Amino acid sequence: MTDQWYVLIEEDTRVTRRADGVDLKLHRWTLVAQHPVSGTESQALATAQDAALHYVPAVLARHARPGDTPARSAFLTSDGAWLVRLEQHHRECHIRVTVARLIHTQEEKKAPPKTLKEKVRHALEGPEPSENPWAPKG
Repeated sequence: MTDQWYVLIEEDTRVTRRADGVDLKLHRWTLVAQHPVSGTESQALATAQDAALHYVPAVLARHARPGDTPARSAFLTSDGAWLVRLEQHHRECHIRVTVARLIHTQEEKKAPPKTLKEKVRHALEGPEPSENPWAPKG
């Protein structure tokens, strides 16, 4: 398998929920982009730098007017990832841009439907323990 390089972009998404008269701001990292890069690792690193310096997350883009450019602080971490803080119109967020090499992919497999006997057994006894093939034997 040849190297398949990707630039991954994660956003700190925020959802505000109201509970008992208090606004709760819930944060969650979400993978929003998996951009394949045809070429070498150095080309992927250059693409990641471009994304770190120009990508605008949805939370800012949906409120931007034509010509708006957000304030941006881009940090290159020691492991090669970019952590970027953006601010525009009193909104702020941050993103993480990473270069990664695709090592493995697998398609989803669905188990065959359970028989009535298996459904009853599962309801009475609980699920069977799953196998752990990477655990040491003995």
